[in-house]
Amino acid sequence: MSKSLLIISRQAPWAGPGAREALDIALAGGAYDLPIALLFLDDGVFQLAPGQRAKALQQKDLGANLQALPMFGIESLYASSSSLQERGLAAQQLALAAEKLDDTALTALIDRYDQVITL
Repeated sequence: MSKSLLIISRQAPWAGPGAREALDIALAGGAYDLPIALLFLDDGVFQLAPGQRAKALQQKDLGANLQALPMFGIESLYASSSSLQERGLAAQQLALAAEKLDDTALTALIDRYDQVITL
């Protein structure tokens, strides 16, 4: 029986390799049919913002990787409601749908998974 995996992505897409690595792990695990979910926390919620201009920062655009998640069976996407609010992002304007969770729900989510990776 496969162990479930929660990947917590805390870095903005332009802040270093953490955001890309989190997506790479998710896509690799999804290719092996592992039960995986992604949680966008802190600056990681910026990955969900539309209109990323990665080329201006000489970075690779993560939008294609995010859009590929459902093709790899990764449909459980979550975002911290407080992280979204603190960064001025409204759930309805995100480029990818993610379920908003308050702090209590975040704790319950983390407790549900066998393994948790934070990047």
